[in-house]
Amino acid sequence: MHSYAIRNAKFILITILVVAALLRLYRVDSYGIFFDEKSTLLISQGVCLEGSNQRDVFSKPYFTPSEFWKPKTFADFIEANIRGDIGNSPAYYGVLWAWMNAFGLSDLSMRLPSVIFSTLLVLMLYIFVKRHVRTENPATTETIALTSCALAAVEPFFIAYSHMARNYSMTFLLTLLATHLFLLILERHPRSPLPGPTAPATPAPWWLYAAYGLTLATAVLSHYLAITVFACHGLYALLYLRDVRVWTRLALAGLLGFVPIVLWFVYGGGKYTFFTLNYQATLYRKLALTNPFNNPYGQILPATLPNILKRVTPIFADLFIVSNGLGPFLLSLRNTTVAVGLGIAATAVIVRYYRNDNPPLWVKIGLPALLLIGLPIYSAAPLHYMLVMATVPVGYLVWQYARSVTGSDQKRLLVLLALLAFFPTVFLMGMAWRSGHTFGITQRYSGFSFPYVVVLVAMGLHQLATLRWWFSAPLWLAMGIQAVFVGQLLAKIYADTELKYTSFGVARLPNPYWSAAQQLIRQYQPGDTILYPNRQRLIESKIDLTYSAVSLLDAQLVNVYLPPAATYWQRIDPAEPDKIVLRKGGTGQRVTIFDLHGSKYRY
Repeated sequence: MHSYAIRNAKFILITILVVAALLRLYRVDSYGIFFDEKSTLLISQGVCLEGSNQRDVFSKPYFTPSEFWKPKTFADFIEANIRGDIGNSPAYYGVLWAWMNAFGLSDLSMRLPSVIFSTLLVLMLYIFVKRHVRTENPATTETIALTSCALAAVEPFFIAYSHMARNYSMTFLLTLLATHLFLLILERHPRSPLPGPTAPATPAPWWLYAAYGLTLATAVLSHYLAITVFACHGLYALLYLRDVRVWTRLALAGLLGFVPIVLWFVYGGGKYTFFTLNYQATLYRKLALTNPFNNPYGQILPATLPNILKRVTPIFADLFIVSNGLGPFLLSLRNTTVAVGLGIAATAVIVRYYRNDNPPLWVKIGLPALLLIGLPIYSAAPLHYMLVMATVPVGYLVWQYARSVTGSDQKRLLVLLALLAFFPTVFLMGMAWRSGHTFGITQRYSGFSFPYVVVLVAMGLHQLATLRWWFSAPLWLAMGIQAVFVGQLLAKIYADTELKYTSFGVARLPNPYWSAAQQLIRQYQPGDTILYPNRQRLIESKIDLTYSAVSLLDAQLVNVYLPPAATYWQRIDPAEPDKIVLRKGGTGQRVTIFDLHGSKYRY
């Protein structure tokens, strides 16, 4: 396998990238945009949700698309960002604005940057592993690099978020790039502790530090929680870096990165971020104590240690593709105890006999027997608990790889990978404890860990391939069963029914606002009037306060897709809560363009 990988690396890599792109493009525009994507669309165009910066458009009886599309200023962009996303992600919205100016406002166009960033992340993983994972056999490095790419290509989390016009795919790519730059800087110094070619006499060039600083700024301004990755860089440097020159230059690079961040927080949308976060913390804490289950935001529990562990267990499980989906099953103490106990027994057999070329017969049948013996014991979902059992020896194999690497530089690299794999989720646990509620413990907020977890899993699978067949075959069979479950998970993602990633138990229709706009373009005649629903707004804080007591969002989202120069007469219908209607000028006939049915189609 190793020699095949190194001979055909380029072909295998291209194949993986093509598969990754196809998996991300498949059904990417099949379902309508949900609320966060509506925010993305409007913010990127400098339009405030509910029209705070469009008073001259919506405060009079009638308005037109040409008035809606009047040119926006940078101040409009800042206000839209504040009201639509607490001042977060200006870098992403800027990129998306430029992209959609070039390629239009369709759902496909809006989501394509996420597809591209997610596919580039797969390529970046290959570059990262090839450069920084050093083994005695170059073919081993090649195999781990390609395995990492293959795992990232099919990772459900990456595929699900590549279908969303949100900042996540861009931020994951930027933080992986930043870690790559961080390692490149350290490997250029003789006293630096990280892997790479023999350190040259000349230090890292200034542009490498500048690139790191600019990537820091862009990543944090793409999503604030990207700061957890840079915190891991800092923790690593505190543990191992002893070169004052590198410390000084990294500090200057950090200052370079923080200049635009500070400017954004002082003069841009970021100045309202902490106000909004404090308000949300108070609101969610109150709901956790008074109404944890039947509130508009989903389940929010008080931040007790049991509740935090209950919330975080499936997140940790889903980080690893070999245990994806097993988290909820770990909440059954009896079944989990049996599965983990059998897994420990299987691991003990591997540890004792893995170097033995001809062990006793019971050793050769021991691992499959331990996998099977639990099936009649588990009270439910026996295959899933068999997989829980199998993850124990697979986890040990990652540890065995860590023990087998030579050179302190590689061991320290594994420390960095472990920090990056776990610290973002631990950070969320700490924030939950501090804020008093569990609302913020969610997979997407710790998604920065996935690239590094993928590398660790690839190392474990490489180690699995080195075992004797009587050990490896049963575990490969278990991994094959897990692959089937992952395939089923992907099918649910494509069907838009996987709550874990899409938040929708019932598949969405194609974008109703786009289809309504297309019908209006075809049917509108001079003298007609377009009527939009009058839906009461939910006012939660002063950020939500505007001049309008009713929601303008439906009208805004249709106007996004109408011709910018059109002069269609439009108004809000005070008597209609759900229907988009075209009233014909000559006859007064009311043609229903789309019925949103309350919240049914307002995703």
